[in-house]
Amino acid sequence: MRVFCDTNLFIAASLRAHLHHRPAKAALDSIRRGEDGGYASAHSLAETFSVLSRMPTNPKLEPEDVLDILEKDILPYFVFVALAPDDYQAAIRSLVAKRLGGGRIYDMLHLRAAGKVPLDRIFTFNVVEWKALAPELASLICAPQSGTTSPGPPLQ
Repeated sequence: MRVFCDTNLFIAASLRAHLHHRPAKAALDSIRRGEDGGYASAHSLAETFSVLSRMPTNPKLEPEDVLDILEKDILPYFVFVALAPDDYQAAIRSLVAKRLGGGRIYDMLHLRAAGKVPLDRIFTFNVVEWKALAPELASLICAPQSGTTSPGPPLQ
């Protein structure tokens, strides 16, 4: 299967104490084993670096540690989808049409990237919000379950 992963899967899979560690790690492990093809937005690299390098983990993840995680556990296994300048304008216009603003732009940019490639699943732990932002992709959006790429129940 071709699976698009939200940044929150990278974060959860990287932190054993994270609430969603097991299903996120299972999804990423399936991609690492070559059972599924992994896709993500190029922006997710910056988000993952930002979040992991500032989180109050114990021990603290230093920027070098986060780079190591990205280079060993994520970069070799994913195709990263970049956006063109007009994709940003389209994402903003889509939010304005929904009368939404703020940080939802980042989710909309991920969804815009997901819409650029043929996919079987879009994994996120923000299922309800992502389906509302991109109803045309709603049938693909789900949360991963431990040990499978089958969709889990919607998280709210």
